[in-house]
Amino acid sequence: MAIIKKYQAEVIAVEKPFENLYTLTLKPVNNVFRYAPGQFLHLAVDEYDPSAAWPESRCFSMQSPPSDPCIRITYAVKGSYTKRMAREITVGNIVTLKLPYGDLFSQEHSKTDTVFIAGGTGITPFLSLFNHSTFADYKNPVLYVGFRNPDFNLYEKELTLAKELNGEFRVYYFYENETGVIDIAGILNTNGCDKTYFISGPPQMIKAFKNYLLSNNVMPDNIKTDDWE
Repeated sequence: MAIIKKYQAEVIAVEKPFENLYTLTLKPVNNVFRYAPGQFLHLAVDEYDPSAAWPESRCFSMQSPPSDPCIRITYAVKGSYTKRMAREITVGNIVTLKLPYGDLFSQEHSKTDTVFIAGGTGITPFLSLFNHSTFADYKNPVLYVGFRNPDFNLYEKELTLAKELNGEFRVYYFYENETGVIDIAGILNTNGCDKTYFISGPPQMIKAFKNYLLSNNVMPDNIKTDDWE
């Protein structure tokens, strides 16, 4: 079981590729970050006082691989806390992190013909695996990823690196404005019931896709979801 630790981190980059979408790059102030691909963290904007309770925070997937010295997270502004983050977090700020949490890829699963399905920023926990050396252990992995339109595909650099780490890796894109939403029926028909399926994205997408796979003879142990929210 992972040992949860608290880290102070400096915000060294704030990117805003679209309205209400932010990517933060976080550098450890002291200790080196320790986590595994697919895990997530708690981020607190307020300074942490060890003599008091842990402050209000939110969970975010780590999209950078553990081999990177910094952590990158991407978040959409949806509620009061992420609105506060958008207002207050700037380059040079110190935030407090608590990590690692989750076992997405440490669960027992087949690494042959593994199917990854991601909607929008749901791709981020997958990137922490795709850009890590252990991704080379997967045989014929395939990713199906959906975005509103090609402009929202911000991850070409990471996916290019993934193909360099694993030459068998295939990526298929769904753009809503061109081809519609991700076709879970077509994905299942192509890959079959005996594969391992990883699903990450909006909660309603995860639920719908999982239920579809279950109702079409995919065993529960072959469906892994990133639904800690």
